[in-house]
Amino acid sequence: MGLGYFGIGLALMIEIIPSELVLSYGGFMVSLGRINFLGAVIAGTIGATVAQLFLYWIGAYGGRPFLEKYGKYLLIHKKHLDVSERWFEKYGPAVVFFARFVPVVRQAISIPAGIAKMPLASFLFFTVLATVPWCLVFIYLGEKLGQNWDKIKEVAGPYVDVAGFAILLLFGAFMAFKFWNRRRKFTP
Repeated sequence: MGLGYFGIGLALMIEIIPSELVLSYGGFMVSLGRINFLGAVIAGTIGATVAQLFLYWIGAYGGRPFLEKYGKYLLIHKKHLDVSERWFEKYGPAVVFFARFVPVVRQAISIPAGIAKMPLASFLFFTVLATVPWCLVFIYLGEKLGQNWDKIKEVAGPYVDVAGFAILLLFGAFMAFKFWNRRRKFTP
C-alpha cells in the first residue's frame, strides 16, 4: 500500500500477481482515499503497457529462437507462442486489441507483433485501447468492494462475461468487415 501508484504500475509490469488482483487492490486503496481513481487507472495503464512493450521488443529483437530458449523464464511457453502467432497471422494487427481479453494469449500476443515488426504506434494504440477498460473495470470493482477486494474473482465473473461477449461481438463485426472488404475487392 505504501507504494501507491508506483506499486500498481510495477506490479503490472512484472505481472507475477494477476492483473485483476493488482487492480482491485488499487481500487481498495482508492476506497481508503490513499490514491485517486484516475491516477490508479493511469498507473495501471502505464504498467501494463510497459510490460507489453518489453515483450514486443523481445519479439522484435530476439525473435522466436530466443523465446523458445528463454521464454520459460517469462512464463511463456511454445504453445503460447504458437497460438498467438497463428492469431496474429490470421487476424492482423487488430488482434493485439482483442487478444488482451483472452487469458492464454493476453501476454503472448505482443511477441508475434514484435516478430512481425508491427508498427510501434499501432501496437501501442491497440494495447492502450484494450488496457484502459480493463483497468477501469477492476479498479472500479475494487473500490466498490472495499475491504472485500480479494473477492474480485467472484464479483467480476458477471462483468467479465458481459465484457467477453461484447469483445466477441466486436471481433465478429471486425471479421465480417474484413471478409466483406476482401470480397468487394475481388468482385469483377
